[in-house]
Amino acid sequence: MSKTSDVNALPSDSSFFPDWMNNLTEDEFILAENNQTINHYRTIFISDTHLGSKGAKADHLSHFLKFNDCEKLYLVGDIIDGWRLKKRMFWPQAHTNVIRRILTKSKRGTDVVYVTGNHDDFLRRYSGIEFGNIDLCDEAEFVGLNGQKLLVVHGDKYDSVIQTQKWLAVLGDWSYETLVILNRYYNWVRKKLGMNYWSLSSFIKQKVKSAVSFITAYEEAVVKDCRKQGYQGVICGHIHHPEIREIEGVDYFNCGDWVESCTAIVETLEGEIKLLKWVEIDHENNR
Repeated sequence: MSKTSDVNALPSDSSFFPDWMNNLTEDEFILAENNQTINHYRTIFISDTHLGSKGAKADHLSHFLKFNDCEKLYLVGDIIDGWRLKKRMFWPQAHTNVIRRILTKSKRGTDVVYVTGNHDDFLRRYSGIEFGNIDLCDEAEFVGLNGQKLLVVHGDKYDSVIQTQKWLAVLGDWSYETLVILNRYYNWVRKKLGMNYWSLSSFIKQKVKSAVSFITAYEEAVVKDCRKQGYQGVICGHIHHPEIREIEGVDYFNCGDWVESCTAIVETLEGEIKLLKWVEIDHENNR
């Protein structure tokens, strides 16, 4: 895809992007066309939007949904942050706009599959129910244009902390959101000094050995279960670490999130699966 004038306005050096994004190959990572025209895909997968939390980039997600259309939309968990809403009510108009975008797509013929996650686990009691053109489930099967069968699952069931020590997971979630909020102010100062955006949480994920080990263990557990169920690949979220790679012969796709990375997995009309970054994000101004 060609880069628009919006893309060219961004810094060209790799320091603008977090470490994990610099490690992606050109074939895996594409910048979204954002010239105010509708881009059409066969399938779009998004996860970890965390609507109801202060870290959610709802305005960017709403804009993404406005200019990117698809035949089928998978919401791969943690779309609504029930954990945060239990603690405090935070639901600005921007979050409502995202829901409206999704409902509008559904009304206009897009099949929407809502795969529940741990932050929206309050919906799991309703799994199997169809709401108009929206299917609610705990996991789903996706068949690509090339016939490849992929498991679509949020991924929290592969997280040993979530499964055995939920209190620790809640504490970690609070710590993560605190980092995201602090990061806004930190990058506001960096911008005033003429410096590029720097992601504190992504840095910690890359540099803290336990975090790296957790991501690796998570990916291995996902792939193991995927192979056990007879799938050729898996599309998931949960760890806010967008990635496309092959692990022991299994295709692994992680959607990333809409808190920091603002990424989505997309299947083109030709059947090619890509990791898409929405270029209309400006973390420095989100303070």
